[in-house]
Amino acid sequence: MTNNQSSTNERVIVFDHPLIAHKMTTIRDQTTTHRPFRAVLSQIAGLMVYEVTRSFKTNPVEIKTPITTTTAHHLAGTITIVPVLRAGLGMIDGILEVMPEARVGHLGMARDESTLEPVAYLNKLPKDLSAGPVILVDPMLATGGSASAAISMLKDAGASDLRMICLVAAPEGVERLQLDHPDVTIYAAALDDHLNEKGYIVPGLGDAGDRMYGTV
Repeated sequence: MTNNQSSTNERVIVFDHPLIAHKMTTIRDQTTTHRPFRAVLSQIAGLMVYEVTRSFKTNPVEIKTPITTTTAHHLAGTITIVPVLRAGLGMIDGILEVMPEARVGHLGMARDESTLEPVAYLNKLPKDLSAGPVILVDPMLATGGSASAAISMLKDAGASDLRMICLVAAPEGVERLQLDHPDVTIYAAALDDHLNEKGYIVPGLGDAGDRMYGTV
C-alpha cells in the first residue's frame, strides 16, 4: 500500500490523495451541473485505476529500442472493465484513457419490485472472463445489493480475479460485500458515514446517474 491510500483492512482501500479529495469536492457540491460532474467523475476514475492495477501481473518481453535491445514488460492476461449501468458508464472513459487495452463488458441492474432484489436487464460480457483481471465499476456502493449480485454474475461467467471501484461507499454496502464476497477488494475514493432512510449515502453526492445525465 502506498502513501496515497488509507485502508480499514486489506480488502477495503480508501484513497487518501489530495487531488482526488479536491475533485471529490466538486462531485459532492450540489451546484455542480451535469457537464462538469461527468468530466470530474471520469477524471477521478482515471486517477484511481492507476493504483487499482498495481497488483496486476506482467510478462517480460524482449524489444529493441532506438539504442539497444532490452527486457520490457507487458500486462499479463486480458483485462475487462464492467460498468454497472447506467452510472458506471461515467467512469469508463477515464479508465480507458489510462488503460486503453482493456475490454468493456456491461451489466444493467434493476430492482424487482415484487422481491426487492436486484435483477439483470442487460448482461453483455466477454466469454472468457477467466483470461485476466476483471474490474467492476459503479460510482456508488450503498446497500451493496446490486454490487453483490453483479459480482455473483461475473463469477458465474468465469471471473476469478475480481475487484471493485466505486466513488463513494457506505459502511452498510462494504459490510454486505465483505460478507457475500470476502475475496473481492473494494477501492473507494471516499467511505461515508451511513445510509439514510431512503437508502442514500450520507453525506454522499445524491443520485450519480441523475446528476451525470441531467435528469435530477
